[in-house]
Amino acid sequence: MSNDRRMWFGTYLARLRRATGRSQRQLAERLCALSGLDSVTRHEISRWERGARVPDAWLATLAQALGVPTGGLEAAAAYARGETDTAPGGPSPSLAELLPPGDPLAPLRGRSGRRVGAETVGHLAARVHGLRLADDVLAGGDLIGPAFRELGAAIRLYRETSHTEDVGSALLAQIGELAQIAGWIASDAGRHEQAERAYTTGISAARQAGDGPLVAHLAGSLGYQLSNTGREREGLGLALAAVEEAGAGAPAKARALFLDRVAWAHTRAGEAPPAVRALGAAHDALSADDGAEAPQWAYWVSRAELEVMDARVFTELARPLHAVPLLTDVLARYDATHAREVALYRSWLAVALADANEPEQAAAEARLVLTASADVASERTTERSRVVLRRLRGFEDVPEVRDLLNEHGRLLAG
Repeated sequence: MSNDRRMWFGTYLARLRRATGRSQRQLAERLCALSGLDSVTRHEISRWERGARVPDAWLATLAQALGVPTGGLEAAAAYARGETDTAPGGPSPSLAELLPPGDPLAPLRGRSGRRVGAETVGHLAARVHGLRLADDVLAGGDLIGPAFRELGAAIRLYRETSHTEDVGSALLAQIGELAQIAGWIASDAGRHEQAERAYTTGISAARQAGDGPLVAHLAGSLGYQLSNTGREREGLGLALAAVEEAGAGAPAKARALFLDRVAWAHTRAGEAPPAVRALGAAHDALSADDGAEAPQWAYWVSRAELEVMDARVFTELARPLHAVPLLTDVLARYDATHAREVALYRSWLAVALADANEPEQAAAEARLVLTASADVASERTTERSRVVLRRLRGFEDVPEVRDLLNEHGRLLAG
């Protein structure tokens, strides 16, 4: 039984549980009540959700407790056991299962497949950018399957067709771009190992394509994930390496993005002065834009997005007087269809308001975060919801906060 598939089942089960509003302990109690047995504990639910085991004997009772069809859970369990290659309603197999054995970017010897040219590269580029645009309005849990299917198909296209050297380099660059957005999507879905494999595959493709800014984008993306998952020093090292890799001649938007990631990495490492300096350098880089064409993957980098990072850094550094006005202004004009980003940005605003000793306003923002997060299949928004609730625990004597914690405190129990 594949460990990745068991982990997928665990993520799938955890998502169903959270949709009911139950903690792991509450689900265990419900299963015991339905079965008349006392053999299920919170620790057992945790094992299932970590992918340590698949609860075959409990599938029917679980379906009843979660209010879902038994067939759906049975199909998910069959996928986890390796009895089917189709993952119902969830992510596709991991990148390792989608790619050829050995070096996934090594062309096949003596390949005699169909010849492809610039038109094929153009079609692939359009699909890659379409996936980026989809990520603006959908979350990782919704997109991880299509993203990794596209990545596997792009690598097979490169390996199994014939093409000129220039077309081959262009295909490798598109594989690198696709690996970056697939890694980002996997990270958002909480599939960090899968994201790391995608990023490293993309780095290899971008290096072979000779695309320095893209190598830096991939390295910086991986560094950003590491900074957010307890590997702060590694994350900082990659963020700094990305700036060096790109060089001073990188397009202004790309350089601003890389410096913003350096600021965040310093923040996560507890280094305030260099974090603030990096924020200033990012703004300077964007201001120096001479109109040269930026990479398509940097389409979203703007003054407003840099201000969001400013506010996040100031929030993490407990400087709410800087953070609150920035976030309030950005949210007032942010595209509401970008539900995940709006929820994330409001989560930092809620924390900043709590730091500013404005618990009533913080609770109001937190309620908006929790409402939005319930409809977004993003592990990042779920974790930020927990961060906000933990921060508000110090204000339990405030009625608005107390009501919020009573209604949503189960998120902390899970």
